[in-house]
Amino acid sequence: MAGSKQLITIKGTRDGLTLYIDDSCSFSEMLTELEATLSTNHVAEDEPMITVTIQLGNRYLHENQEEQLRELIRSKNKLVVQSIESNVISKKQALDWLEDSEVKVVNRVVRSGQVIEVQGDMLLIGDVNPGGKIMASGNIFVMGNLRGVAHAGVPNNREAVIAAAYMKPTQLRIADYISRSPDYETEGVYMECGIIDHEKEKIIIDRLQILARKRPDLNGFERRMIHG
Repeated sequence: MAGSKQLITIKGTRDGLTLYIDDSCSFSEMLTELEATLSTNHVAEDEPMITVTIQLGNRYLHENQEEQLRELIRSKNKLVVQSIESNVISKKQALDWLEDSEVKVVNRVVRSGQVIEVQGDMLLIGDVNPGGKIMASGNIFVMGNLRGVAHAGVPNNREAVIAAAYMKPTQLRIADYISRSPDYETEGVYMECGIIDHEKEKIIIDRLQILARKRPDLNGFERRMIHG
């Protein structure tokens, strides 16, 4: 029986309380047990607000269920929900993640006035001419000449990178950082990448090989660009 075992485990941390909720019981059983557990843990009126993190395990809550859970905790004195975390995501979230993690291959020359935008990483097999623009929510890899504008990490992924076989852009953008052409050698550079240097808070251009150290998750893609 669900009532024969502890469904709610409370652990105190420096940041507040973490509630671990058994994921094998029903939602109604969870609410009942949570109500009883929180009612036995009184907080004095003069105590500061306590933040609560809820760990659901392998349980997914619909929006109305999540709101019921938040409302129950808010009804208890001095408790406020900081986050509700689950190992399970919705189908839409899974599809969005898949879309963001895919590499989109674009085989064309991006001419002046043209804008190409993709969700996820972009592999452009071709050139970006001056006046052309490419955009991606992830990383951008150009197997050709980058002479126009490249904007990676749209809108706020500051870990994104831009790599090109020949780098002489009119502008590089990564998330909300912008770097313009005067930052680069006038003759352009080969097999280079642009990343955000978080210490200097600017986009820097460096050898493509630094990605092995700066972005180790891109090692396989970097090797393919270097060796073809």
